[in-house]
Amino acid sequence: MKKYVLALDQGTTSSRAILFDSGQRILGQAQKEFAQHYPREGWVEHDPLEIYASITAVMMEVIAQCDVAVSDIAAIGITNQRETTVLWDRHTGRPVYNAIVWQCRRTARIVDGLRSSFEAEGRGGYIRETTGLVPDAYFSATKIAWILDNVEGCRRAAEAGDVLFGTVDTWLLWKLTGGAVHATDYTNASRTMLFNIHSLQWDDTLLSKLDIPRAILPQVFPSSHLYGAVNIQGTEIPIAGIAGDQQAALFGQCCFEKGEAKNTYGTGCFLLMNTGAAACASANGLLTTIAAGADGDRGVQYALEGSVFAGGSVIQWLRDELRLITEASDSEYFAQKVADSGGVYLVPAFTGLGSPYWDMRARGILIGITRGTKRCHIVRAAEEAIAYQCWDLIRAMEKDVGGPLKRLRVDGGAARDSFLLQFQADIINRVITRSAVNETTALGAASLAGLRAGLWKDREALLGMSPPGTDFVPAMEDSRREALLAGWHRAVSRSLAWAE
Repeated sequence: MKKYVLALDQGTTSSRAILFDSGQRILGQAQKEFAQHYPREGWVEHDPLEIYASITAVMMEVIAQCDVAVSDIAAIGITNQRETTVLWDRHTGRPVYNAIVWQCRRTARIVDGLRSSFEAEGRGGYIRETTGLVPDAYFSATKIAWILDNVEGCRRAAEAGDVLFGTVDTWLLWKLTGGAVHATDYTNASRTMLFNIHSLQWDDTLLSKLDIPRAILPQVFPSSHLYGAVNIQGTEIPIAGIAGDQQAALFGQCCFEKGEAKNTYGTGCFLLMNTGAAACASANGLLTTIAAGADGDRGVQYALEGSVFAGGSVIQWLRDELRLITEASDSEYFAQKVADSGGVYLVPAFTGLGSPYWDMRARGILIGITRGTKRCHIVRAAEEAIAYQCWDLIRAMEKDVGGPLKRLRVDGGAARDSFLLQFQADIINRVITRSAVNETTALGAASLAGLRAGLWKDREALLGMSPPGTDFVPAMEDSRREALLAGWHRAVSRSLAWAE
């Protein structure tokens, strides 16, 4: 009887491996950070080979750490940073260029041209109607086009069938299977801005507009699916689950029913609500995306999503660039040393603003500073900025679905910060429940793989293993909440359309 599931969680700043037992308890985990590259203002890149090396390192480390027999591992699940784009030579396995990260803004002009082309044809809503997304440099499509057009010889090689494209899950799957499998799942495909989320096919119109050869694209399958196998110490372990990190977290939080929602506080913040079999179109700046599902499910489930580009990365910025704190965990301590932010607001539009603004040219501002402003005020303003951005998402989602969220489940690294979550509960005036298992992204990938491998029978079995979390109950007066939000929106208005 197989006993374990291994989750490979490839994030924006680090790679992790987490081993779960059949009761979904964490037996061990390993983590390895990797370099962030910023070749120009607004550009963000990763080295795909370093990503792969970090994943294999943590995978072997956690197996050794837990001292388990490889033959007892039922399956591997992969979850990944989404939209990040890799192109590589199918013969050598070498990337043709660094991975262009989801945060990168270099393709803004390509997006403008694409949008203008559809508008000139009287089809301005085509991208949203087809892909569920808004035209933005955030997604993979224009990143692919940029690499094809800017790396010498790449387009010619792609047209000859010598180059492959993948989001990070596809790159890892191809490497782990020794080049045998070139595939992705519906959740990652739905974030490329090339995938028709209704027909579940790559869209020929968008491929033609961006001059992207169909031959470079991976096959697409449900998230819980037998993709292939990786050989570990002579044993073939099936890779049986793949999902983009936010859809994996939605699954890990057991948000299986329509109307259930979660918010992940990671590098960015991502609010997702399961909308069931209906692809709910947003009128308030949110995205429609595909939720994680399994082989044999009756059709796919969809989700509404709101994206904050700078969440936990705001705290990293305080630590690494401003040097206002030594450890990320210090932010909670300093934020509580003052009664409020002293009128200071930080709008962390470092790479533009996501939902509901979708302004690629917004830039960060720190406003409201006086001679009496102290470090603690700036740190608190940074913490509050994360919550304000999430308020914008939640308000937009409530408008789209026509009613309030009764409860919101939260997870992610920054969700360990109790000050942040209490302020979040106060500012949205809703109860927040922090998951007892903070690693819900990895748990979602493990659950998808374990279901396919037969370690767990069905979703009801997963629900039965889900422990209760910690509630944060709002306690802020309405007048204060309204005043704080009014100040936030004044600050946001000054950050919009700043960059040329």
